[in-house]
Amino acid sequence: MKRNIVIATLTATALAGGTVAAFAAGGDGPAARDRAGTNVQVVSDRDDDAAEDAADDRTAVRSSAVTAAEAVAAALRHTTGTAVSAELEDDGADAGTWGVEVVRGDGTEYDVKVSGTGKVLGAHRDTDDDSDSDDRAEFAALKGAKSDAREAALAAASKGTVTEVGADEGNGAVAWNVETVKDGRASEWKVALDTGKVTRDHSDD
Repeated sequence: MKRNIVIATLTATALAGGTVAAFAAGGDGPAARDRAGTNVQVVSDRDDDAAEDAADDRTAVRSSAVTAAEAVAAALRHTTGTAVSAELEDDGADAGTWGVEVVRGDGTEYDVKVSGTGKVLGAHRDTDDDSDSDDRAEFAALKGAKSDAREAALAAASKGTVTEVGADEGNGAVAWNVETVKDGRASEWKVALDTGKVTRDHSDD
């Protein structure tokens, strides 16, 4: 009887040890599965967000017959100054309209709204006192630039439909940052202020 108990105990211990060893060696335990699941989920979420953004951009593009360059030109005819950004709205009642930010010589900022047919719907002064040194550096660089927001949009149009253009400072240099949509894929580009050369922006890869 004791002999049978000893054998049973040894067998159970061996099985338990083998199971533990299998978990430890195989890395197939709950923690490993959780880690793998988490990694897959993060990638999936990121891909879903990118796909959703691209879908919103496509919807906005279909809602607007006006290009980024045309929207900037219309905004500047209404409100003179330097266009520092233009963005195609992709949400709600404003989908298909353009928001163009214009800075006048005295530093005052205006948000000009341009419809999908090219009509200026209105302009209001931006009274938020939130400009910082980066904003001032960007504006100073734009005043001496050989390419403006309209020309940057035209240059990047060869890469797809432009949905956003704006001045951006990075690594001590200011350039135009342009977002495009083509074949359902959203991409970002840099356009040099001095030469107008277009290069892919890899910062968000």
